Amino acid sequence: MVDYRNFEQLLHSPIRRRNLIIGAGALSGLAIANQFSPQRAIARSRFSNYPFTLGVASGDPYPTSLVIWTRLAPEPLNGGGMPSANVPIRWEVATDPDMRRIVSKGTVLATPELAHSVRVVVEGLQSDTWYWYRFLVGQDASPIGRTRTAPLAGGYLNKLNFALVSCQHYEQGYFTAYKYLAQDDLSLVVHVGDYIYEGGISSDRPRQHNSAEILTLEDYRNRHALYKTDTNLQAAHAAFPWIVTWDDHEVENNYANDISEIDTEPDQNRAIFLKRRAAAYQAYYEHMPLRPFSRPVGPDMQLFRRLSFGNLATFHVLDTRQYRTDQPCGDGNKERCPENLDPKATITGKRQEDWLYDGLNSSQAKWNVLAQQVVVAQIDTKAGEGETYSMDKWDGYVASRDRLMHFLEQRKPSNPVVLSGDIHSNWAINLKADFNNPQSATVGSEFVCTSITSGGDGADTTPAVEAYLPDNPHIKFFNSQRGYVRCALTPTSCKTDYLVLSNVTTPFGTISKRASFVVEDGRPGIQQV
Repeated sequence: MVDYRNFEQLLHSPIRRRNLIIGAGALSGLAIANQFSPQRAIARSRFSNYPFTLGVASGDPYPTSLVIWTRLAPEPLNGGGMPSANVPIRWEVATDPDMRRIVSKGTVLATPELAHSVRVVVEGLQSDTWYWYRFLVGQDASPIGRTRTAPLAGGYLNKLNFALVSCQHYEQGYFTAYKYLAQDDLSLVVHVGDYIYEGGISSDRPRQHNSAEILTLEDYRNRHALYKTDTNLQAAHAAFPWIVTWDDHEVENNYANDISEIDTEPDQNRAIFLKRRAAAYQAYYEHMPLRPFSRPVGPDMQLFRRLSFGNLATFHVLDTRQYRTDQPCGDGNKERCPENLDPKATITGKRQEDWLYDGLNSSQAKWNVLAQQVVVAQIDTKAGEGETYSMDKWDGYVASRDRLMHFLEQRKPSNPVVLSGDIHSNWAINLKADFNNPQSATVGSEFVCTSITSGGDGADTTPAVEAYLPDNPHIKFFNSQRGYVRCALTPTSCKTDYLVLSNVTTPFGTISKRASFVVEDGRPGIQQV
């Protein structure tokens, strides 16, 4: 467990400032030679302000390569404030935090078409190794970030620590959880959606959005920039590589494929919504450390993918928004309806479902981690007689879930663990072959992380939820505070710690461990530590 008592001293120490957060002006005087056409590029700083206002990030680590990211945005909330020209940016990767032992470097163009964001796939790195990186343009240097490659495929790994996070509504609180996460003993952060929220300004909240509800590409760019200006979020990005996937608020609440939440005439309005989705996907790509294969084509973007960490873990990253059929019976908490049981209804789409089963079937990893958005397990949300279910979750797509549970029961991939977010609360759940039969086989485990801020401060428990927990015996834990989940995988166990904040409506929240659980290798089922 990290000792957080000295966090402020660590955060403001000279090395910490230079390496992860401030680091910006400490390396002035480093100019970049213009290696590109002078008609198409500018080589020296001509910016109104410091251009690296959104920090740096890295992600999608492979054994010998990973992605490093930044964006030039001297006026981050005003379209970026960049000239309409290509700008060469120099990048460097080193094996030390002082950037003295450079092992890879180069120059990349920041273009207006991608809002002057850049991603570099750094190749030829050593596996399972920490690296530090930075970007340079004109007289300015970015903060220094830290990142780590994955172990070799099939190589032995005795431990992998990572954090699970989701749902960071800027208006509803401060990103204090990321302050603590940035100091934790991790190799990786997994974000399962709602990185931004699309809504307008609410005056009665701790912080305010920067505009009315976002609809256009410029709107989405400015909203991503607002979130990225948060120094705690920047510190967490600069400390570890991230694996990201989206949920709904990166576009619009509870959208389904090409259908808007408020679409009363879908056949007429789908073209309009797809234009909005294309803008949202474009801005998401521009602000995330994703590999180039994820670059969107219009309203379509390849986000489901697979990342391996030696023989210990494979992450199967899912997208349960882009390909789903419309939510049945509406998207709230409802009783079952015929559409809810339609075998053609899908939350993943057939191509992604087949891809998932193929990957699980062929995986040689000890732990198979499904990183995805919404709760998989069945949750009856009506206490006592009768049943209601959330139609926006896997509960709305019974056939999809039945196929997954049947696959896990029959094919028995090694140690399936589902990571979820979305519902702004912590849960630990056993996945059952038949949720209506508590005696049926446990086929996997699901860990649901609470929000970073969404929902405000929260509480240790919620009476409405506590009332229906007895109707769901497969649920082993519930908590409604804010924070993150820390996971530790070893060859013999998966341990999860639920770390919660005293409050998020002030920037002074303190963190504590609320509960811990373990799943043992080869023994499906969650046990409290």
